[in-house]
Amino acid sequence: MTEQKWKSRTKRDLMIEVWEHLDCESVGASELEEIERAVRERFGEGAVESPVRMARLLADEGAELRHAEVLELDAQRRSADPHEAMFRNVLKFADFKQAASSLRNLENLRRQFVRSNDRAGLRRVRETALKGKQRAQMIAGNRNVDARKRAEKAEIARWFTVWLEQPEIFQDWLELRRRSKEFRSSFETEEQS
Repeated sequence: MTEQKWKSRTKRDLMIEVWEHLDCESVGASELEEIERAVRERFGEGAVESPVRMARLLADEGAELRHAEVLELDAQRRSADPHEAMFRNVLKFADFKQAASSLRNLENLRRQFVRSNDRAGLRRVRETALKGKQRAQMIAGNRNVDARKRAEKAEIARWFTVWLEQPEIFQDWLELRRRSKEFRSSFETEEQS
């Protein structure tokens, strides 16, 4: 596989291209491992998706899955991830209180990973915060969502942005932001809870 020159420019397209190149009737552990290898070589370790996510993508493209193998490989990968438990349910932002708590937890993890020089952990913290920001922005931009809720999510996306840019000062900034006249006039009732 390593000598193959892949044409795909995106990770998604590469996974499909490798699967098509394998020309297999069904997809299980060995096929997913080949796809992982190609993604890792092309885009780096951080780009590798979980076996279940890769399998879901391929199933959407018409692949027949050997489910038992997919689940077993996924379980192996998850148990090998030292960060899995730390990040489980860390990202919550249904309201301002949850968002502040999530960012506090991410900051605690970031500091822990800085102390232990854990680059993979630091990358995971950043990816999690980016995911939070993107989800909040997505909700903020959804015209089907209540205007007040969209405004809340836009504010929360702003929090994630500040944290991503300057995590060391975020708690002080957040305290000042919540006391600001603009914030209080826009979100006074949520902050009283």
